[in-house]
Amino acid sequence: MPDPSLFGIDNLPYGVFSTAGDPGTRRIGVRYHDRVLDAAGAARALGSRHAQLLAAPGLDPLLAAGRPVWRAVRAELRAWLGSPEHREAVEPLLLPLASVTPHLPFEVADYVDFYASEHHAAAVGRIFRPETPPLPPNWKHLPIGYHGRAGTVVVSGTPVVRPNGQRRPSAPGEAPRFGPSLRLDIEAEVGFVVGTPSPLGTPVPQGAFRDHVFGLCLLNDWSARDIQAWEYVPLGPFLGKSFATSVSPWITPIDALDAARTAPPPRDEPLLPYLDDGPGTGVEPGGFDLRIEVRLGGRVISEPPFSAMYWTAAQQLAHLTVNGARLRTGDLYASGTVSGPGAHERGSLLELTWGGRDPLPLPGGPRTFLEDGDEVEITAWAPGPAPGSRIGLGAVTGRIEPAVPLTH
Repeated sequence: MPDPSLFGIDNLPYGVFSTAGDPGTRRIGVRYHDRVLDAAGAARALGSRHAQLLAAPGLDPLLAAGRPVWRAVRAELRAWLGSPEHREAVEPLLLPLASVTPHLPFEVADYVDFYASEHHAAAVGRIFRPETPPLPPNWKHLPIGYHGRAGTVVVSGTPVVRPNGQRRPSAPGEAPRFGPSLRLDIEAEVGFVVGTPSPLGTPVPQGAFRDHVFGLCLLNDWSARDIQAWEYVPLGPFLGKSFATSVSPWITPIDALDAARTAPPPRDEPLLPYLDDGPGTGVEPGGFDLRIEVRLGGRVISEPPFSAMYWTAAQQLAHLTVNGARLRTGDLYASGTVSGPGAHERGSLLELTWGGRDPLPLPGGPRTFLEDGDEVEITAWAPGPAPGSRIGLGAVTGRIEPAVPLTH
């Protein structure tokens, strides 16, 4: 269990839960230390004008309500949980965290995955294209991304079934091989959840980031590297990444992370105006100082720093919509693999083992890629508003299950 102090009054992430006594009813919950507040029950008990909004079985109506409502609801929650005068009404509505079942907190409308870490992109380039420049020519001019599959975004704890697919032929002229992926990988990422939609044909500038993005969560974009390697030319990832994307059940509001805002790394190429966030642009610092840990089988194998990401979430949002593509409530876009410059800061097994060349020493034996039964957990925290305080992000976990045999 993570340190309960990571989820104090300055955090209050949102989720959706059910209880053993009423498994068919889903309710909006707010995590507070090691308990979960029944938000609708609290709103009814304290006469909130947002009671109907919080009585929904998912976060979608709250997401769609817009930033003024997000801020008003957050202010109410802080008052309910932080004031002694409300303790009698609120206490019966605080349920033990271990007693509730979390669910996917919102309906995912679209899913987009970016490629925003220079350290990750350069490492991948060196692994696969050692004789050429590690970054493609466009990489420092735009945030590269691809459209994923919204229907296979799952809540943390959902088993991940090893995918079947085609793999590269053993030799030129031979047929491709087919079967379970042999190079199943993780990607430690951060996901951003869109609340307020935008009209078709209207780009969203960086300065409107807070008006449209409700919050963020940890995300693991599982990847079958061997399937991906055979299929991705010329149109990019497809089946190698669409089988499962795990997200945390807790969505941390953007406003809870003000103390964690930080400037991104220096840019060494001039940016087009819609992506420019340099001095004089009026764009607030777009990075987030998130300290991530990746565990495999309970052992920490990586500590990727999100502050090292080259492209920010605001730039990704601006690029995502610059052609007029509209935002929808429930859109999810991910940062791409988070990696830092150090060997212990790489957010994928592909990098950590350098393409399988350097196995990781683990208690169960050396490991290159994931084996059936492996459990992966990603956690993170960020600096809080008070000196020494921390804001926790909800963990995202997953266990690898054997591939399902195909029938004819």
